[in-house]
Amino acid sequence: KKLKKTGQLDELEKAITTQNVNTKCITIPRSLDGRLQVSHRKGLPHVIYCRLWRWPDLHSHHELRAMELCEFAFNMKKDEVCVNPYHYQRVETPVLPPVLVPRHTEIPAEFPPLDDYSHSIPENTNFPAGIELQSNIPETPPPGYLSEDGETSDHQMNHSMDAGSPNLSPNPMSPAHNNLDLQPVTYCEPAFWCSISYYELNQRVGETFHASQPSMTVDGFTDPSNSERFCLGLLSNVNRNAAVELTRRHIGRGVRLYYIGGEVFAECLSDSAIFVQSPNCNQRYGWHPATVCKIPPGCNLKIFNNQEFAALLAQSVNQGFEAVYQLTRMCTIRMSFVKGWGAEYRRQTVTSTPCWIELHLNGPLQWLDKVLTQMGSPSIRCSSVS
Repeated sequence: KKLKKTGQLDELEKAITTQNVNTKCITIPRSLDGRLQVSHRKGLPHVIYCRLWRWPDLHSHHELRAMELCEFAFNMKKDEVCVNPYHYQRVETPVLPPVLVPRHTEIPAEFPPLDDYSHSIPENTNFPAGIELQSNIPETPPPGYLSEDGETSDHQMNHSMDAGSPNLSPNPMSPAHNNLDLQPVTYCEPAFWCSISYYELNQRVGETFHASQPSMTVDGFTDPSNSERFCLGLLSNVNRNAAVELTRRHIGRGVRLYYIGGEVFAECLSDSAIFVQSPNCNQRYGWHPATVCKIPPGCNLKIFNNQEFAALLAQSVNQGFEAVYQLTRMCTIRMSFVKGWGAEYRRQTVTSTPCWIELHLNGPLQWLDKVLTQMGSPSIRCSSVS
């Protein structure tokens, strides 16, 4: 109806029949919240049109990138929004370079012990206040903080990588390894990109959920058999106390997890905040590895990036077995519902929170396993009396 009124229906038909990116922008007015309602459900307009005419399996705006020729792309935040499905392209998963691992690594005799943060009280941070922006950046939400329309500018994202990340360029060919027999170890995408376990206080409840869909939710409802939903509402626990029961009632729509283009995002769908501890995200912003970040309702955060992990892995191989093994912590993400934990909260450990989940990222973990297997064993000896 909106396109008929403005006479753009013919342009839409032309774009679809010719499949030509050089067709005109097809625009509709931007609504107050940026979304469009179709059959009692709201969604982002460009996502709806792209799903209808190009990619029926499209899950999220994270999977789309506007073409440079588009003058009214959704992320430009103009009064009109282009819904031409051929003015958007699908984000492709980048190919990760193989890590070159020496068959016989000469490892120094001693390494410092692995960092153990399990007994320390984690720091806390909030979005958007948790990231300091330089004065020349406009007053927009900081990198990693996305409003409900889900868009952030390339300028913001580049700034976040420049300001908050260490130099992570892969360096597999260090001088120490030039004369060694190097074996490439490649990344393989697993059938289930992550495994999720649910906990109440320090007790695991229910079976592990294995995520195969690129977009899925963890919520407080009761659907028993849906590959796109891990429903916590149907899980029983005889040891459940009143505090846990009350928290479970407030999980509601919970959290949506996306795995797109080698990146993992967490979006808070609940009316209450979620709290995330992601070592990969913490390193990106220069925070302590154990920092817990509060994500308010309607916002989302990039919690893992495969390319950053690949660069770290390539660097760690040069430092030996223990350095590579430490990266296993980066592949585990903890997330609590409603109640936070850390230095600013009464609960100082995640096992003190009523309801929380633990994500294991299977692709990076399997890659680590292959690299560690290739490297052999650590240099630090472990005897029966040590």
